[in-house]
Amino acid sequence: MMHFHWPWMIFMLLLPVAQWLLFNNERAINQDHLQRRTTLLHPYLQQLQTAFSSSSPKRSTGSIIHNLLVLLIWLGITFAMMRPQWLQPYTEERIEGYDLMLAVDASHSMEALDFSVNGQQVTRMQVVKGVMGRFLEHRQNDRVGLIIFGNQAFVLSPLTLDRRSVGQLLTNLVPRIAGDGTAMGDAIGLGVKKLRERPPGSRVLILVADGENTAGTIPPLEAAKLAAKEGIRIYSIGVGSHQKEVPIVEEGRLVTRSDLGFDESLMRDIAEATGGAYFRASDTDALEKISKRINELEKTHAESRTVYIPNPLYRWPLGLAMLAFLLLGLFPGARPRRLQRMKHV
Repeated sequence: MMHFHWPWMIFMLLLPVAQWLLFNNERAINQDHLQRRTTLLHPYLQQLQTAFSSSSPKRSTGSIIHNLLVLLIWLGITFAMMRPQWLQPYTEERIEGYDLMLAVDASHSMEALDFSVNGQQVTRMQVVKGVMGRFLEHRQNDRVGLIIFGNQAFVLSPLTLDRRSVGQLLTNLVPRIAGDGTAMGDAIGLGVKKLRERPPGSRVLILVADGENTAGTIPPLEAAKLAAKEGIRIYSIGVGSHQKEVPIVEEGRLVTRSDLGFDESLMRDIAEATGGAYFRASDTDALEKISKRINELEKTHAESRTVYIPNPLYRWPLGLAMLAFLLLGLFPGARPRRLQRMKHV
């Protein structure tokens, strides 16, 4: 759709017309004044006036081209000043769904090898990717965001309907990308900040961690109380085993550590403080249970909004005016020659 941002600039087209009217009026007044002062007596006065008439001779081709180029210059400048725009409609449709923010632990402890799949040891991060990847595949019509946390918490993806892109970011996630620590409370606080902007009733934060808070400035339980105040439910997924000695790869070597334990009680307390629930990542029924609990919540109502994205088009009339300026230089003698002929008449 065509649109002019400054349509009132079209009145610039009247300026040449006003100038032409004033010039002709002034010339008519001067001619009338000269005729009144005529004192020449001659028996053939009428023939003399006809012979020395000041009527304009035929316009040459160069003069016509000159006038057309001047007209194009003025038209181009005027339309460029009107700021023409092409409005491209963009419709954003938001259907009913939930607002799900995933907060995933990306600390060093997520490299622990305390899970096994088909008899092969896998890291906690691999379990998280498998569990949450399958979860995202079944969350149609939901807006999903991704937060990662280590020493600090970061928004890796805002809430979006593009679940595929979020899943790709989750697949490429590697431990220690945000530091070695676990700022669980900061991650919850950041999730609360993003979710409280959404309609109430569908705000869900899914916390995936190993239950140990070792960094950050906000205690996890205090952040959970803040989430409860904002009407955000937290569903926590614990990742880790109860083994005292946990194998982990450090500096290319497989070692065992005793300080990578799993605090399951903390994850449960966080979920219960917000009316959510706690699940274990190793439980094959965990995803179905989480989905069932989320489906019991109130969905965000459908929304449809159309916005028009302006694409400026002033370059075209301005380019036409510049081209006319260039062509005008090819006929520099058209107007001077005409004036010179008029002087000799």
